[in-house]
Amino acid sequence: MRSTARIARAFAAAGALTLALTACGGGDDDTSTSGDGGGDEVVTVGFVAVGPEGGWRQANEANVQDTFTEEAGFELKYAPATNLDQRSQIDAFTSFVDEGVDVILLSATEGAGWEDSLRRAQEAEIPVILVDRGIEPDDTDLYVTRIAPDNYEVSTSVAEWAVSAFPDGGNYFVLEGPAGVSVVNERNQGWDDTVGSAANLVKIGAQTANWSTEEAKSVFETVLRANNNDIQIVFAQNDEMGLGAAIAVEEAGLTPGVDVQIATIDGTKPALEALSEGRLSFVAEYNPLFGETLLDVVGKVLDGEEVEPYIIVPSETFDSPEAATAALPTRKY
Repeated sequence: MRSTARIARAFAAAGALTLALTACGGGDDDTSTSGDGGGDEVVTVGFVAVGPEGGWRQANEANVQDTFTEEAGFELKYAPATNLDQRSQIDAFTSFVDEGVDVILLSATEGAGWEDSLRRAQEAEIPVILVDRGIEPDDTDLYVTRIAPDNYEVSTSVAEWAVSAFPDGGNYFVLEGPAGVSVVNERNQGWDDTVGSAANLVKIGAQTANWSTEEAKSVFETVLRANNNDIQIVFAQNDEMGLGAAIAVEEAGLTPGVDVQIATIDGTKPALEALSEGRLSFVAEYNPLFGETLLDVVGKVLDGEEVEPYIIVPSETFDSPEAATAALPTRKY
């Protein structure tokens, strides 16, 4: 393990800062630390990131950048994917291994295809921590831990709401994220395992809208026309797609929240605003603000301590306009 005196000194400074950090994105924190002033007393962190992909991703990656700062004793090398391309991520990962960074944080655009890169990091004794997304196959020998909310449990909460909200049955459609992404598979599984046993809910279909509001609007417009508007439930695997479905419902002359119930995952401020207005019916949070947890885990890993292979970030659900309205004043993303 790459635990050195230099790393230990940097984490001594970072530890003092941890108490002052708040888990929020967007760079609003006013944090500082005295540090020791040593130019090479830093922990180098390579962050293989997804990059622009909606409100959740922006909040998550800003939160990581706000946590691993120079003042806290880190040099964070942020490498967002080029147009969500996995090849660009693999190139960045390889570059970080060649540079000899102290730790790599990986948010993968695609679940498969990481074995060779992870083995290379392992041979270089560089620990890898998965941020949000998992890999397939999920070989925990190739990375230290994954830190994320539990997609299965989050989507199960959406499915349980749907079963409860439609005791007399209904037709549903699923707006999915991009194929091949671990969170999409996990969200499908949680939903299917619950709704699949409910005979009263009928699946009309599923289609990717690539996390996009505009694409979801276009997809769901077509679905409504093809089914004579006979869709009662939309499960959108992120907020942006749910908001796109709401626009499609409105433009079809229907009322979201009345004629078509829309449930989403992420819990961004625009989704809670839409829920407070009745345009969405259920929002499950997928908490992006876990920089403090990540900081703590990086410290333990570089100090040679054992950590759990999957560290779950707590999240909550919002099932009414009143719940959304109450949460909005303190929403940070």
